[in-house]
Amino acid sequence: MKKVSVVIPAYNEAETIGSTLRAIRERFFCDEVIVVDDGSTDETSDLAKKWADLVIPTPTNRGKGAALQTGWQQASGDVILLLDADLRESAGEAIHLLGPVMEDRCDLAVAVLPKPKAKAGMGLAKGLAYHGIRYLTGFETHAPLSGQRALRRELLHRLRRLDGGFGVEVGMTVDALRAGYRVMEVPVAFHHRETGNDWSGYRHRGKEFVAIGRTLCRKWWEGQAWTRNG
Repeated sequence: MKKVSVVIPAYNEAETIGSTLRAIRERFFCDEVIVVDDGSTDETSDLAKKWADLVIPTPTNRGKGAALQTGWQQASGDVILLLDADLRESAGEAIHLLGPVMEDRCDLAVAVLPKPKAKAGMGLAKGLAYHGIRYLTGFETHAPLSGQRALRRELLHRLRRLDGGFGVEVGMTVDALRAGYRVMEVPVAFHHRETGNDWSGYRHRGKEFVAIGRTLCRKWWEGQAWTRNG
């Protein structure tokens, strides 16, 4: 039986981390839960310790990619489940994301979440990610930015280092497909915090757009270098 490790990056998620972790523990079995507290200034770490097997605090906020890198390197599972800290009770739905990997139907399962209740922004970041992944790999994705993923540990070892910040999901998908791994998208009824049509929301999506652009440019350059050397 494959061992399952859950890795959750968290930054100032005191309001959500408890219910997210409780749902994981109550809804399905996993061998370990690891929370990487990415420089939080609230009680995220203290609340996570009640449910997690390991809480790794970092002194500063380094970004999602670095937090995930820290977490999976400490994990012992054959299958790594990457989840956001703000899923609350819907985190229990992760059992449906694990299935395809555990049953050897794919190497990387990516959750396709339900449509948001209200449209936010113009979809520029998602559009850039979609077209970038399709251009670089030929794969047409419905959820290019989904952070809810289950994957084989060997895939992470092959990739070695995840891309930083908001480009981590796009970089992981491109690298996995280029390396010949099987990627499957799975509809899962996750629900998490949605950014609004205010200054904070537009600022977040702007940073996301820039990070995705940088990641795609780096992946294009890596592809060019591989072609020249191959």
